[in-house]
Formats: sequence, C-alpha cells, structure tokens
Amino acid sequence: MTISKSSLTSIPTCYATVSIGTPTTPLDQKLAAIASAGFQGIELGFPDLLSYASQTYNKDVDAQDFDTLCEAGRNVDTMCQEAGLKIVMLQPFSNFEGWPEGSEGREDAFRRAKGWIQIMQAVGTDMLQVGSTDSPHALSSTSYLASDLRQLCDLLSPHNFRLAYENWCWATHAPNWADVWSIVQQVDRPNIGLCLDTFQTGGGEWADPTTSSGLIQLPGPGPNPRQTLEERFRASLKELGKTIPAEKIYILQISDAYKPLEPLDAEADEQGLRPRGRWSSCLRPVPFDGGYLPVVEVAKAVLETGFRGWFSMEVFDGGPEGTDQEWKDMGAYAKKAMKAHGRLLEEAADG
Repeated sequence: MTISKSSLTSIPTCYATVSIGTPTTPLDQKLAAIASAGFQGIELGFPDLLSYASQTYNKDVDAQDFDTLCEAGRNVDTMCQEAGLKIVMLQPFSNFEGWPEGSEGREDAFRRAKGWIQIMQAVGTDMLQVGSTDSPHALSSTSYLASDLRQLCDLLSPHNFRLAYENWCWATHAPNWADVWSIVQQVDRPNIGLCLDTFQTGGGEWADPTTSSGLIQLPGPGPNPRQTLEERFRASLKELGKTIPAEKIYILQISDAYKPLEPLDAEADEQGLRPRGRWSSCLRPVPFDGGYLPVVEVAKAVLETGFRGWFSMEVFDGGPEGTDQEWKDMGAYAKKAMKAHGRLLEEAADG
C-alpha cells in the first residue's frame, strides 16, 4: 500500500500523561503542557489518576478505592474537556490474563477489571489498554489467555467499551505483535484490537539491551548474523503490514530507546522485572533524539495496513543514563514530542 503524505495529515495525536513530569506533578500542569503542544488527546495513566485523587482529597487513596477514583475521574474528565483534550484510553491494565482458576491473582484481576470499567465510565473514555501479562504465574495456554480476555471483552461490551491488547516485549507468553494478534483472533470479539508500539516491536524483535551491540545476537555459525537479523525483522514487519486489518489496530504508541551505556543484566531484578522491562521504564525518548530503534520502519509497517488512527507518544525518558529528569519545562518537552511526530510522518510517507 502506498503511504501518501496527504493520507497522513488527518492522523490524530495523543500523549500519555505518564510520559511527562513525575507521578507527583499536578495533573492540570501535565494537561496544560500536552495541550499547548497541539496534541488532541491523552492516554490517562492510572498512576496519574491515583496521584491526582490523593492530592485532591489530601489522603493516600488506595488503588482499589474505586468510589474515590471515580469521583476524581469525573473531575479529570472536566479538566480535559476544558483543555480541549480527549481521553483516548485508560492505561496500563497489567497482569490480567492467565491466572489459574481459583487463585487469588485471578480474583484480584477480575475485581480490578470491574473497578477500572467504573473509572472508564467516570472519565469518559471507551478504550482500555491491556498489556500482555509478565507474571511468572500466568498459564502458557493461548486458548486459556484468550478465554480470560474474552471474558473481559464481555464485561466491556455492555458499555460499548473496547480492549486494546498490547504486546509487552518482556511479557511471559506474548512478547511480539504476532503473539498478541494470534490471541486477539482467538478471542473473536468485535471489541478487541491491538495497541501496537514502536518500542515493543523494535525493542523485542531487533534490539536487545543485554548485549554489547544493543542488538539481538542470533545463535548459530551463520555467515552474517546481522544481515540475518535485519532480514528476519523486515520479514516480520512485512507480515504485519499485510496481515492485520486496519480496523483491528486501535492505537500506535510511539517511542525510541537509548542503547544502554552498559549491557543490562540478563536476569530479572529483585522485583522480578526482566531486562527489557527495566529498559522500557527509563530509557525511552521521543524519536530522533538519541535513540537507535527502527521507529520509522515500524511506523511504516503499521501504516501499510491502512491504519490512520491515533499516534500516541508514550515515552519514559530518563536520558541516556536512565536517571530521572528534573522536568523544568514540560511544555518544551511536549513541543519536542510534537515535532518528532511530524518528522516521523514525513519519513514514513512514500515519496
């Protein structure tokens, strides 16, 4: 499919609230910075809603105090309307699928799901992002994972809500786009689609933060492993572009990644977070700002499906060293992200 520049002019722009400032930065300041840069919508990060509720009611609000969170959410809806921002999606809903029958984890997952649906009603969004589980306790059967997600779709359906399933590249069973697409097909519900991500695809199928090169080291004595890696990655992107129907892609998240200054430890940390998860948390800048992932190539593959929906900046930028920013000028950073969005579309277009 030809990607004409004219077809990209109407792509709506979004910015994740967790990708600017800190969890304690007042939410109204985040929204003002995002709106001033010209973004049209936000991904509402649950940590920001939780922080806003705690600040507003001057108490530590529990993550499952859904009555208070819904009350706060209605305020957030008003704030976004006043700022001219659409709440595109509530995120990130994690470790939902795969818990064994009768387990406390499964009971908690469905309790959280019902509470988050209430929050979606309060804030006025129709889309829930679900990241592919990274729990070591999740069962590996894809039919079982699909069954859980089907049940979640059926909880969302009466409200005309949708589920955007994202491959997290450190996930236990579904780290790649093809994995989550296969599961989505098994779910077989009209209100489930994909949340694709330039970092998750490039960082999962091409790059590796645990190697000195920053690239996946393919096993075997092949004559040119780098060429083999590139060919394999291009084949995956080609398959994505011709396989997934555009209407089954709900949103594309955009970020790059810094190559770690030193290779990350290949083992999970004390909290059980795998290396790509640690990499994701603080080494993800906007495109064209020091990263090395094939962001343009991933974006082109998604556009080749015919998708022209939300492009959303979801970055976690701690600089090349992965340290926290001081965030002295959120407005300037949001404008830099918008500039990167424009350049990404220019480079992804044909001709």
